[in-house]
Amino acid sequence: MIQTPDSSEVHASHPNASGPAAFSGQDRGAVLNTLAGLMPVAVGIAIASLLHFLLPTMVGLYDSLIVTNIGIAIIMAVSLNIVNGMTGQFSIGHAGFMTLGGYMAAFMSYYGSMYLWGSAETHGGFLGTGEFLFVMSCIGGGLLAAGAGYVVGLPSLRLRGDYLAIVTLGFGEIIRVILQQTGKVIESAEALKAGGLSQMIPPPVGGALGFDGVPKYTNLFWVFTILTVTLVVAYRLKRSSFGRAMISVREDEIAAQAMGVNIARQKVLAFVIAAFFAGVAGGLFAHERGVILSPKDAGFQRSFDYVIMTILGGRGSITGVMLAAGLLTALPEFLREFEQYRLIVFALLLIFMMLVRPQGLLGIHEIWDLWPHRRSTLPPSSSVPSSATPAQEAKS
Repeated sequence: MIQTPDSSEVHASHPNASGPAAFSGQDRGAVLNTLAGLMPVAVGIAIASLLHFLLPTMVGLYDSLIVTNIGIAIIMAVSLNIVNGMTGQFSIGHAGFMTLGGYMAAFMSYYGSMYLWGSAETHGGFLGTGEFLFVMSCIGGGLLAAGAGYVVGLPSLRLRGDYLAIVTLGFGEIIRVILQQTGKVIESAEALKAGGLSQMIPPPVGGALGFDGVPKYTNLFWVFTILTVTLVVAYRLKRSSFGRAMISVREDEIAAQAMGVNIARQKVLAFVIAAFFAGVAGGLFAHERGVILSPKDAGFQRSFDYVIMTILGGRGSITGVMLAAGLLTALPEFLREFEQYRLIVFALLLIFMMLVRPQGLLGIHEIWDLWPHRRSTLPPSSSVPSSATPAQEAKS
């Protein structure tokens, strides 16, 4: 009688068998890859925590406020760089997305706090329930701005250059005029609960006088945590197939379309992502101490500042835009005596960059691309072990 081996033994002896050890190895590799992907976010949150607890005691509240403004400006500039730098569009209405998201976030946190706790004052401590409402409000503002970005991105399918810039500029002016027609702020929880939903049309966000009384939750921790997420998303988008498709659209739309790139999707996607982070930055700005939201925040002047940051840093360079945003945000604070000449200085700086270095500080490269890389040298061919068979070596 012929004995056949057991099926489990055949399966175990097969070289491609996948047992518990193989599955554990695969799971271990997946876990390590996930941890490596989350490492930049963890490092950014750690830095944000150190800044939040140490920086105010080291440099004071005023300088901490400057650092906070730098973080918000970097979020705005990096998000605008997705549109102006990576896809080659020309948007000068980015402040409109920021203001729209800021008003939405302020609306949610102000009336949410009044409805839940009876007042619009800050509630809870660090990472408390009030800050949870604040984060949800910022996300809500980002989603509303992303929806507006989708609407504004549609004309980019047919327009480009100066014509698209006029459309985005008109969007910012439309937002400014609409916000001026809104209702007055409801100042008590009793009036909010007694008035019903009818008093929400038009939205009671202050009209031309601005939206005052918003709870001030913005701090260094939340600014640099959201900045970390923005940088990670922007960098991985740039390195992904979507980012390379966006860059190909910037370089040559006809060639990109001939290679199968969906130009319409790339343009609209760039506007949606950029508008989302601009809306979140607007939520941070709305809850910052000393800030009263105003319809004029959606105007051309603020958008022009962010355009200068992207051009100065380099259209497509994330670290270059970060350097430019930090420089252009901190510089006016040290030149207060010449504040009335700020726009003139910025315009002259822009002209100088266009003449001397039109690609910006870093162009499309990142700052670590400027460091010399050590090339790995292969050993001589005679010392490399050959895996070819003797017949193949003879044939060669």
